[in-house]
Amino acid sequence: MTETAIPRDIVLLVDDSPEALGFLTEALEQSGFSVLIATSGASALNIVSRITPNIILLDAVMPGMDGFETCLRLKADPAISPVPVVFMTGLTETEHVVRALESGGVDYLTKPINIDELRARIRVHLTNARSAQSARVALDAAGRHLLAVSSEGKIRWSTPQATRLVNAATGSDEGLDVVSDHIRDWMKMRGASRETTFAIRQPGQASLQLSFLGRIDADEFLFRLTAESRLSDDEILRQHFLLTHRESEVLLWIAKGKSNRDIAEILGLSARTVTKHLEQIYVKLGVENRASAAVKAANVLHEI
Repeated sequence: MTETAIPRDIVLLVDDSPEALGFLTEALEQSGFSVLIATSGASALNIVSRITPNIILLDAVMPGMDGFETCLRLKADPAISPVPVVFMTGLTETEHVVRALESGGVDYLTKPINIDELRARIRVHLTNARSAQSARVALDAAGRHLLAVSSEGKIRWSTPQATRLVNAATGSDEGLDVVSDHIRDWMKMRGASRETTFAIRQPGQASLQLSFLGRIDADEFLFRLTAESRLSDDEILRQHFLLTHRESEVLLWIAKGKSNRDIAEILGLSARTVTKHLEQIYVKLGVENRASAAVKAANVLHEI
């Protein structure tokens, strides 16, 4: 039986020097990496439009589009933004180091490159990138309405739930662009205000509320989204499941964990009447017990 080969991590090597490309390619391939080569920033952008590498090693000084501009363009693509970029250059002045980090780089190596040091740093950044990706997958699976932006207000990533919520609220598949513009304006004004929550309201569209949760990286700011609804929770349930007014009230209290006796007292009904309403609720929701009904109701309310 043939063993399944373990996929190699892909390194995109961007450098205009044939000597550097040859030396680094050989060293990286011997270390177990698959290497893609680009001799210019434009070539690098063309490659990542077709293949997503696991890490990018980028020369800062190249003719035409330099490494700093190349990195900015790479990070502007949400699909490539999470990929770590390590700069390689002979420039050692502080301003160049700062510029490399500000353009989106996670590390900075000076030439001539020490291969052992390069291997070690690649391993560290690959591990960190995988941890960050695992966290985002977990957030996606949990149904969290979250998105992250850069200090310039550009969307770095968003959970699928957040994207769907934004598109539904704005009535557009480009809803994240609208949100990005509003976040950028809020971030510019943030110095004059300590408010961490703000709303996006547009005529004829649902309102979105964004809550700033904090800074999670050097240039990554996290926001939670919720939709502002003018409907009460019981009205939302009534419309979603086609319930009567009283049935929606009973279902809401079921979702809040109340017993039949509690619900009867809260709504001024008899326990028998609550039971009758529950029977109809089960039929309309297509469930067999109160636990399943509570879960369905909670899911609907959570999506709003």
